[in-house]
Amino acid sequence: MTKGRLFLIPVPLGPTAADAALPQPVLNCARQLIHFVVENAKSARAFLKSLPTDTALQQIEIRELNEHTPSSAVQGLLSPLLNGIDVGLISEAGCPAIADPGATLVALAHQAEIQVIPLIGPSSLLLALMGSGLSGQNFAFHGYLPAKADQRQKKINALEKDSIREKRTQLFIETPYRNRQMLETLIHVCAEQTRICVATDLTLTSESISTRTPAQWRRVGIPEIDRRPTVFLFQA
Repeated sequence: MTKGRLFLIPVPLGPTAADAALPQPVLNCARQLIHFVVENAKSARAFLKSLPTDTALQQIEIRELNEHTPSSAVQGLLSPLLNGIDVGLISEAGCPAIADPGATLVALAHQAEIQVIPLIGPSSLLLALMGSGLSGQNFAFHGYLPAKADQRQKKINALEKDSIREKRTQLFIETPYRNRQMLETLIHVCAEQTRICVATDLTLTSESISTRTPAQWRRVGIPEIDRRPTVFLFQA
């Protein structure tokens, strides 16, 4: 039996129309699929409803894959693909499998010789890097830094030393309600020559991307970034 294909379907980064953020071929692909693996069923249904799909939502199979999914259940998500049915993988926001639990399913698909097809769409990490003015030749994404203040400070110091040594841009994210605290820590810990970029609400009407040294950030003050999706970058 011919196996199905796993389509990696990006979604908008926030409350914006799908056709304003995604190319038409991506929208057409998402409209035609009837099986999806998603990070959050509620937001995925809202996305599919906005398209709208060629099939009634009640007839579309949606299964979740997130941080609460037991590892023993992930293998079963391949079943439609192994039975010749195409499946769409959708993240909570942006591109699936990037800082996203969907990477586990992609890895299993490769092991099962299932074709994986990534589709074009917004990635907050790449958009932030593009808009930062920092090095796009050598960069690294670190996910979330430690939540405890002393450990977070040590990690930033280590990343700054690595940035100096390797001429590398460091990228990371934070739980949105701790965004202000993260920027305050960066301003306090980073050397004066280090450039710190804060990229918030990317692709939305409230988008903001600013790159400044610690002294410049102290002069202009901390922007209102709490509870808003933000990517942090710096290069020493």
